Amino acid sequence: MAEDFKQTEENIQVDLFGNEVTKKFELRDKYIEPPFSVFDTKQGSWQRRRNKWKALGIESELGRKVDGAHFAGRHRQAERSGKKPAESTQRILDVGEHSIFDPVVCELAYLWFSGKENARILDPFAGGSVRGIVAATLGHDYTGIELRPEQVESNKLQADKIFKEKDKKPEWITGDSNKILEKMQTMVLRDSYGTSSEEYDFIFSCPPYGNLEIYSDMQDDISNMEYPQFLKIYESIIAKSCKILKQGELACFVVGEFRDKKGYYYGFVPDTINAFKKCGMKLYNEIILLNAVGSASVRANTAMKNRKVVKIHQNVLVFKKI
Repeated sequence: MAEDFKQTEENIQVDLFGNEVTKKFELRDKYIEPPFSVFDTKQGSWQRRRNKWKALGIESELGRKVDGAHFAGRHRQAERSGKKPAESTQRILDVGEHSIFDPVVCELAYLWFSGKENARILDPFAGGSVRGIVAATLGHDYTGIELRPEQVESNKLQADKIFKEKDKKPEWITGDSNKILEKMQTMVLRDSYGTSSEEYDFIFSCPPYGNLEIYSDMQDDISNMEYPQFLKIYESIIAKSCKILKQGELACFVVGEFRDKKGYYYGFVPDTINAFKKCGMKLYNEIILLNAVGSASVRANTAMKNRKVVKIHQNVLVFKKI
């Protein structure tokens, strides 16, 4: 299966007379997409790649208690009452397409930032199946932590359908990341050189955007919390994740700004950067993830009544452990 998604660096062709001709090298030949600071998901090449991944049978929306109708209804209710509608990324109102984590983002993150083949990948906010299925398809060892047992069960069922029995499969652990990561730290026994086989090569995740999307009513679900409490637990999970990341390796979080009840941005992006800085990580790359316009064109007129622009991007932040 992984062979279907491998890139080739072979650029030599033969002309009619048997002479070797070097094909003009393109960045996409090696990196899938040019390694620039913008991911444009509207491009035809991106959409074709995403459809190829979806054809595997990825259904990451399964396992959720709430769906796009819930968020769309909440948005319309706010509009009718004259209140500020939830300023969301595309993944809320356009749930059929954009609430699902983009598999091409996963593929590029693993290719560009994991640092090796067969990398050990940690995902402390696992959610749906996408990041795990893409990782395993590419030959990586993926461990995702997810609070909701119904989501983990759904993820495992999808993996069983997609992979053969002998294939490498992603691993999902059910529970609170803050508590599980605490236990995982005790398992990291370092040798005399300060290294451990239990450490991870790459951290890759997409955390809840505060309470913008409420995933469950469970006590430990940080999407239920007010922002100050959310941020405290969020920083703790990041710190514990970074402790079991190998020295010199990278962590990548996909995040986006969202507004408070008065319409001001919380500053979730800089808060994420600061959380990583506190545990010895430095910002290494920043990429803008452009989403499809979708319902943004419909919401623009309402938003501009309050001089607000509609957000159609997210931030891909990459940090290095120094």
